[in-house]
Amino acid sequence: MSVNVGLGFCRFGCRELLLRRRLCSWRRMNVYFVIISILLVVHLVTSSRTCPANNDLYYLPIDRFCTVSQADNPLLHQDGLPKFTKIKPRHVVPGIQKLVSDFEGNLHEVELKLADPVHKATWTNIYDTLEVGGAPLSYGWSVVNHLMGVKNSDELRTAYQEIQPLVVQVTTKLAQSQYIYNAIKTLEDSGVSLDEAQNRIINSSLLAAQLGGVELTGEKKEKFNANRLQLAKLSMDFSNNVLDSIKSFHIMLTDKNDVEGLPSSLLQLMAFNAAEDKTSVNAEEGPWKLTLDMPCYEPFMKHSKQRQLREKLYRALISKASKDNHNNSDIIENIRRLRQENAEILGFKNHAAKSLKTKMAKDVQEVMSLIQSLKKKSKVAAEREIEELKSFASRHGFTEELAQWDLTYWSERQRESLFNFSEEELRPYFPLDKVLQGLFNLSSFLFGIKIQPSDSKVDVWHEDVKFFDIKNEQGEHIASFYLDPYSRPAEKRGGAWMDTVWGKSELLKRKPVAHLVCNQSPPVKDKPSLMTFREVETLFHEFGHGLQHMLTTVKYSDAAGISNIEWDAVELPSQFMENWVYDEITMETISGHYQTGEPLPKRLFEQLVKARKYNAGLHMLRQLYFGALDMELHTSSDHWMDIMKRISDEYTIIKPLPEDRFPCSFQHIFAGGYSAGYYSYKWAEVMSADAFEAFQEVGLTNREEVARVGTRFRDTVLALGGGVHPSKVFQKFRGRDPSPEPLLKMYGLSSEV
Repeated sequence: MSVNVGLGFCRFGCRELLLRRRLCSWRRMNVYFVIISILLVVHLVTSSRTCPANNDLYYLPIDRFCTVSQADNPLLHQDGLPKFTKIKPRHVVPGIQKLVSDFEGNLHEVELKLADPVHKATWTNIYDTLEVGGAPLSYGWSVVNHLMGVKNSDELRTAYQEIQPLVVQVTTKLAQSQYIYNAIKTLEDSGVSLDEAQNRIINSSLLAAQLGGVELTGEKKEKFNANRLQLAKLSMDFSNNVLDSIKSFHIMLTDKNDVEGLPSSLLQLMAFNAAEDKTSVNAEEGPWKLTLDMPCYEPFMKHSKQRQLREKLYRALISKASKDNHNNSDIIENIRRLRQENAEILGFKNHAAKSLKTKMAKDVQEVMSLIQSLKKKSKVAAEREIEELKSFASRHGFTEELAQWDLTYWSERQRESLFNFSEEELRPYFPLDKVLQGLFNLSSFLFGIKIQPSDSKVDVWHEDVKFFDIKNEQGEHIASFYLDPYSRPAEKRGGAWMDTVWGKSELLKRKPVAHLVCNQSPPVKDKPSLMTFREVETLFHEFGHGLQHMLTTVKYSDAAGISNIEWDAVELPSQFMENWVYDEITMETISGHYQTGEPLPKRLFEQLVKARKYNAGLHMLRQLYFGALDMELHTSSDHWMDIMKRISDEYTIIKPLPEDRFPCSFQHIFAGGYSAGYYSYKWAEVMSADAFEAFQEVGLTNREEVARVGTRFRDTVLALGGGVHPSKVFQKFRGRDPSPEPLLKMYGLSSEV
């Protein structure tokens, strides 16, 4: 069973990682998922406060935290969607304390019943009881975690840090409940008839209980639990250091020469950032504020003619969270040490071996086999691409040695030369509302759904947040989602992610609701939000995660939507959806010039498709570098800086600078759910490229056949959730196992030796 504390998917800083298109994700990823991911066994619990007379059971005094009334605290008002505007940092500690107190009493009542031979171990007595009783704490804690990502403040951090240990302790207690564990084992051995999804849930529950320390005793158990509590704190500290480090850096520009060559959209954003009075922004005269926020950083590195400023900005980026009061270096080593200790306590050689127990990949060797096989193709291409870039820059008057802060600038010039368009030329064709309309139309065509703004009055955490309903072919409401599209560096973490408000549950009579969070350029003055093409890809990516969460047909919450899916398969629907922005018919519906309404010209679209393969070797090699680095960090005992140097020597063409401290902001693996799992992006991309080829095989212009394949995709990949193993789900859709060839072909790498 899964404790739903706000699983966040993707794009968690991925734009920084890829320097390409992913903000990722996943989670993304909610930092608490680092801790909770190993508790996938069990949901929370029932109702009553009787304590079993057993000295092995320990609990908080029943009335210790019962000081908050329903009338006083919006976290306790759970009769509908969260009341975001009413929830303040002062509500967090007393609200979560009350929910934990209720949870604590309920847990003992459940254990007491399960310990009584009169009560049989049945699905209803175990899983249904736990789901009903656990819903309140799951709801409240997920709301707090969500606000930490989108409405961060010093007051909220303080409250979160105060209450987080209590939540970790009580969920650890749940994970290590011998009574619940034994009851599940009894149910498994009973021979009672259960369906495939129920059996999957039981198997995952037992494995996650074992990984959560249920079989530990004595000093080992105490050490394991203490480590996990410390890991929760360290992960939050890591994330806060990254956010604070980004917020603390800026360059104020006043000289027009310093902004020469920058696109008007960036000038407006920088002027808006600099202006004290946001109603009187002067993009032409300045001043202009340069930051490490991606909507600012990326276009500046692409277009700035001031090499010294590019260097300064680049050096600031690669040293994020590695200095002064925001230094994650020691935190990295402490996280690695504690993960290794807990892995050994559980009998594993290292953390990677433990992590892979819940994934499709069997072992580290299989992961590295995939990474190495893709590296053979991509590194040859990457070496050629760097030489071609150096030659291009030289032909255009660049006489210096090509440095890291030159790559993005000259790559953009080369791309413009090769394909005769710039990213800024595309931006006017992608106003957010038009892109959303096209995305919704595509989803309706492929999956038989209708998406529209909700008629309900819904409370949101920021005025820019939108709320939508999804209806099926019969017009029945089946799901909803929030969309928070714009960057807010002062309070919102970077990247993009899909998170759950709650999942589908027939027992609780809940329809799935999701958060879709991006960090794209906001509207400026009289211009709507004009998206870069990569922001369009990002939106499609996160919506793919949302579709899997919202279109599930599994009736058990522990396997519905994204729940119980092996980690290296979760990126399949998200990366699959990205492919549709390269479909000409789709492009006609998602693009429309914000002034004229004209779709993206055919010439630009054709060049855009060709440009997809531009520097494909470098992009893939960079992702493989992250995956190999992650795996080595969780198998080797060497210091992280020595590991980084060793892996970068093998996986990079232009070596990192001596002061490069990229792992200090690698939130995926140190403040997200991707430790020893970053390879999942490529693992799942193999499947997503193969899945999209099924549509290409029938012909993308043959819309009747495309719709049929879309229905099959909906009824398998999107519908079956964690109720069926991902390999079986893929076989149901494709009729065979996935092949890496479609991925290599997609990026023009299939011919590389």
